[in-house]
Amino acid sequence: MLLSLALIMIIGFGLSGIFTRLRLPGFLGMIITGIVLGPNILNLISSDILNISKDLREIALIVILTRAGLSIDLKDLKRIGRPAILMSFIPATFELLAVTLIAPSLLHITYIEAAIMGSVLAAVSPAVIVPRMLHLMEGGYGKKNSIPQLIMAGSSIDDIYVIVIFTILLNMYQSGNFNTSALLAIPVSLVMGLIVGIIIGIGLVYLFKHLHIRDTIKVLIIISVAFVFVSLETALKDLIPFSGLLAVMALGGTILNQYELLAKRIKGKFSKIWVAAEIILFVLVGAAVNINYIFEAGLAAVLLILAALIFRIVGVNLCLLKTKLNHRERLFCSIAYIPKATVQAAIAAIPLASGVSNGQIILAVGVLAILITAPLGAVGIDLTYQSLLK
Repeated sequence: MLLSLALIMIIGFGLSGIFTRLRLPGFLGMIITGIVLGPNILNLISSDILNISKDLREIALIVILTRAGLSIDLKDLKRIGRPAILMSFIPATFELLAVTLIAPSLLHITYIEAAIMGSVLAAVSPAVIVPRMLHLMEGGYGKKNSIPQLIMAGSSIDDIYVIVIFTILLNMYQSGNFNTSALLAIPVSLVMGLIVGIIIGIGLVYLFKHLHIRDTIKVLIIISVAFVFVSLETALKDLIPFSGLLAVMALGGTILNQYELLAKRIKGKFSKIWVAAEIILFVLVGAAVNINYIFEAGLAAVLLILAALIFRIVGVNLCLLKTKLNHRERLFCSIAYIPKATVQAAIAAIPLASGVSNGQIILAVGVLAILITAPLGAVGIDLTYQSLLK
């Protein structure tokens, strides 16, 4: 295991640095590291690590969503209003429906498998968007209409919405039944996650204000509570719908709005934790990929991904109708909603592990979506924000 970790860190960070110098997302190098070191090529990653891969990827997702929550100010959300709410589910819904309708004919999979694939592809990437929107906020770009806040808030809730739908669709596949009540559970799980996250967040703020604790310990307490939220989602799934990941993000947002000074301090610590979590997440998803399936999906998968992006962009522009945003700002929002990475890395391998018959195809298309859209969106944001935003 030690040799595997050493290779993951050395090669992963090395390739990440090379991609960063090329002005591309560093995690692309990490995914390539996982593919090369994984069981399908060199087989140099210990089975002990691969056996806990799912849990490690989930931890990484919790870290990035907590960090996103610590950056979302409710005052900004109130000022943005309707567009932020619409951006949190309409673009993802358009993309999911596009994949569900198109994938069966292109990839020869069933409609329920296509829907699961659509839920994997539909989420936008906080790993690409959050740091870039924070950079824009610090530079004052798009400040008048709160565009970075709109994109960051909408994309963060978009991820939760997609993950909830993914979980429900996977449960439908495994049970073999279409359950209408499962669809009705989506809003219930979102509301429950929001309420629990806010209540526990207020409790932690009270504790931190009245009890002197080092910031490092506060961070560990917050992470531990986040783990409990995600565990509760599994434990309570037969009793009441509950989104543990939305609770995680609501927890971070509550701390920011109730104790801003602390939120700014610990956000830096979460950024440091993300350095380690990021490489584990992307190397392990690369290791899970059988590249033969990527070649097998080939051009059909590329066409599917591009067609789904067109539907997503249409959804983004529908959300921005009757807003004060001009055409340049709407174009920027469309570009910013392109990249996929974190959620795909966290959930794309789950259908395969859960016994979905075309799970390898879903995983391969998920990774291919990262390789296509992450550089497209990241470079697009970096090259256009100065010309499209004031």
